[in-house]
Amino acid sequence: MAFNELNSVEHYIIHQLTGVNLNKGDVQEPTPNYTQNWGFVLAKEQQRGVNEVLVESELKAALTRLNPEISKNPDLADEVIYKLRAILLAVNQVGLVKANEEFFKWMTGEKTMPFGENNRHVPIRLIDFENLSNNQYTVTNQFRIHHRETKIPDIVMLINGIPVVVGEAKTPIRPSVSWLDGAHEVHDIYENAVPQLFVPNILSFATEGKELYYGAIRCPLEYWAPWRLENDEDALSKRLGLGEIGKELSHLLNPVRLLDILRNFSLFSTDKKKRRIKIIPRFQQYEGANKIVERVKEGRIKKGLIWHFQGSGKSFLMVFAAQKLRRDPELKSPTVIILVDRTDLDTQISGTFNAADIANVETTDSIKELQGMLERDTRKIIVSMIFKFRDAKPNMNTRENIIVLVDEAHRTQEGDLGRQMRAALPNAFLFGLTGTPVNKADKNTFWAFGSEDDTGGYMSRYTFQDSIRDDATLPLHFEPRLLDVHVDKENIDKAFKEFKESTALTDEEADALNKKSAKMAAFLKSPERVSKIVADIAIHFKEKVNPHGFKAMIVTPDRYACVQYKEELDNYFSTEASRVVISTSANDALEFKQKWGMDKGQQEKMVDEFNDPQSDLKFIIVTAKLLTGFDAPILQTMYLDKSLKDHTLLQAICRTNRLFPSKSFGRIVDYFGVFDDAAKALQFDEESVKTVITNLSNLREKLPKAMLEALSHFKETDRTLSGFEGLEAAQNAINTDEKKDAFAKDYKYLSKLWESLSPDNILDIYNEDYKWLSQVFESVRPASDNLGKLLWFSLGAQTTKLIHENIHVGNVHQLDEFILDADVIEGIFNNPDPKNAKKLEKILVKRFKKHAGNPKFKKLSERLEELRDKAEQGLISSIEFVKELCKLAKETVQAEKELADLVQEKTPQAALTELFLELKTDKTPAVVERIVTDIDTIVRMVSFPGWQQSNQGEREVQSSLRKILWAKYKIKDQTLFDRAYAYIKEYY
Repeated sequence: MAFNELNSVEHYIIHQLTGVNLNKGDVQEPTPNYTQNWGFVLAKEQQRGVNEVLVESELKAALTRLNPEISKNPDLADEVIYKLRAILLAVNQVGLVKANEEFFKWMTGEKTMPFGENNRHVPIRLIDFENLSNNQYTVTNQFRIHHRETKIPDIVMLINGIPVVVGEAKTPIRPSVSWLDGAHEVHDIYENAVPQLFVPNILSFATEGKELYYGAIRCPLEYWAPWRLENDEDALSKRLGLGEIGKELSHLLNPVRLLDILRNFSLFSTDKKKRRIKIIPRFQQYEGANKIVERVKEGRIKKGLIWHFQGSGKSFLMVFAAQKLRRDPELKSPTVIILVDRTDLDTQISGTFNAADIANVETTDSIKELQGMLERDTRKIIVSMIFKFRDAKPNMNTRENIIVLVDEAHRTQEGDLGRQMRAALPNAFLFGLTGTPVNKADKNTFWAFGSEDDTGGYMSRYTFQDSIRDDATLPLHFEPRLLDVHVDKENIDKAFKEFKESTALTDEEADALNKKSAKMAAFLKSPERVSKIVADIAIHFKEKVNPHGFKAMIVTPDRYACVQYKEELDNYFSTEASRVVISTSANDALEFKQKWGMDKGQQEKMVDEFNDPQSDLKFIIVTAKLLTGFDAPILQTMYLDKSLKDHTLLQAICRTNRLFPSKSFGRIVDYFGVFDDAAKALQFDEESVKTVITNLSNLREKLPKAMLEALSHFKETDRTLSGFEGLEAAQNAINTDEKKDAFAKDYKYLSKLWESLSPDNILDIYNEDYKWLSQVFESVRPASDNLGKLLWFSLGAQTTKLIHENIHVGNVHQLDEFILDADVIEGIFNNPDPKNAKKLEKILVKRFKKHAGNPKFKKLSERLEELRDKAEQGLISSIEFVKELCKLAKETVQAEKELADLVQEKTPQAALTELFLELKTDKTPAVVERIVTDIDTIVRMVSFPGWQQSNQGEREVQSSLRKILWAKYKIKDQTLFDRAYAYIKEYY
């Protein structure tokens, strides 16, 4: 039996979850499964129609089983089902996330109905969360569902007749097919075509049998996450195969865990564009939050230290933990205090809680207010700052069920304020969360939060390598700059010793220190040096950052240097392109304060503008502000010209590691010399931290091998050949799907290296080879709308630009459109080379197919068949065959000319271009050529001979046209759509 996605991956998933082996056909009669395990039921055996999302017979049985009022009068179940159907139907009006949020309220038992005595409202239970064996768990495959069109997801999992998980399995044996293909199908196709199926959805997953990723509804594919096994120390990313996927899948989709995610780890939040979004936990957030809850419920150990690397989602971990702690009845309505130590962090954390609509959250604005809340025994989630415990009274609240979650637990929490907090809340649980590795020399941190019961002092640890492996954060690339703009450390070492050893300086402290180190300040801010650095930044940004759509931060020695950099930068960019973010003090001159001061409201507005890809703001210039607690995923490059070390250094550079579409790494450009000895600069207890920074010299070493591997696919190919002959020879070297996929894999790796190193001089050596490979790759790459091929669609902006600028060889279409005119035919007639004859024969076959149905071309096609038969039987010589072929070709050219004159045929693209220019309005984008090219590409891809006479053909073409006009270019003009479709029908 051959391997495919059905028998290899889909059937494996079912076997892993239910024990049923479909490859052996051992499916028994479906029976209700109430053992907290999944049972398998064939899709055709389910009592539901193709238009129905719910298996209503199972749901009705569950409602009757779980609700005493309904068990007395089973007809009441129909009233509940009617309400649920209404939510399913409303998805098109309110949107999928809002419909999912409303359905979740029913599934988590938050909704009531007047079914009690005297019409008293009672909670309705769709699922039993206390006794999980009261629920029915069903897995089915090939679940046919119809809305606007019919779709058949591979795996659907139902609890009490409600579909809560959708899974897509892909083939394990094609190199270019990955989990991403399945995720794309779920997210971009199923969620739009059959949104009702996803209204009750907890999560969806995709796998090709090598990697397993999962995501919530409407979650962009770059934010889908892998699931890891608890306490599994092996590098799972290195262990591929069905066995590992089976373990991860069984762990994630265990009913206990799935229902925990449903009830305690599903957030509905509002993003900065006021859109409703759904958030479910990554593995490290789920594990970390549950460890906090378990430790509090156990009550034996009253502290714990959690190290989750910068950018891996600690804010949401705290939200999940706080939410679950507050909901747990055993804890009797606890008080959860979230403590931060900076104003900007306070804004970020409280913003996360507020956006997620968590109930009973209070943010304190004063010490007095916080102390008053604790003395009044407030039972809520309180977000506060550590300094508000200043002068707190001892034993302010001695209750046991107070849980304190301390963010960035390595700074002020360890001074007098930390002690005062502990004295005020003597029986509280204290959990410290840090994103930077905790230094073992810093005993206070371990004394405060680390428990001796925890290995290494950490209750939960999620390292830099873990976060990179799981795509939770991005790698960091480090670029030391030219020596002539580096700090000359030897000559001024004494002058800046004090400066370098200071950490986390405020703006004012940095100014004061620079006054003491006058030589240092004078050197760093010398106009010549700043001018050189800014000139270098301008070139670097224009070549490596801006083309990709990313933005940058410049970190300078002090506030006055910020202004200096800004004024110099204005020589290269518009004044709107950069903004200085500093604090001003009472001692500053009025003019300085008026020009450069920025209050909290202005700063928040500026951050929103910076995060907007369309805004003119490209650079933020800072010295101390925004180095921590600043979350801007669009920030990719930090230009660093300041002494930073330890926690502050790591926190600052990790501003660049957040996920953002098309961003593959964060970059630090070092003008100060901070990373001249990276390991020394990052003296933490974890050996792994030494590899936080990837020096670009490592990438340079990898380039020659990557280039050789990409070229190895063309060992027998003459790369000096140009034109279509050269391109055809290259394509013939990779003439199977397997060979194309293997080439794509090596080329993708090479292109990533190329993007990272560009514009390094080392690339000059390989430029011609890379240009040739890029052109070949482009010529065999699938059409751009045929999504899902991970290896084929993740090229960087630099590579794309190179392809566009240099692809003069021509692509596959030019091969198809081989010129056939009198001169060409005459040339072949006079030089009857069999190779040329073969080409001519191929072209004629294509021409006849193109005019299928036309009697004149049908006769010419029959003559070609007769000619071929004579040649095969040896009835004519090869020269005679060529001459007869040329005669046939001349008649074909003449017939085509007559046909063109007869119908005044336009090319399809020319016809469409003419139409768009004719109907162009203010709302039509100026990029007519791009729209027409997109339409031409996708129509040629989905159409087939005679499609105009087929319902399926018409549907496919209309759907493709709608995607381009409505979804991609936002042109919702029905007249334009109708006219464009009419042209396509006529000219394609």
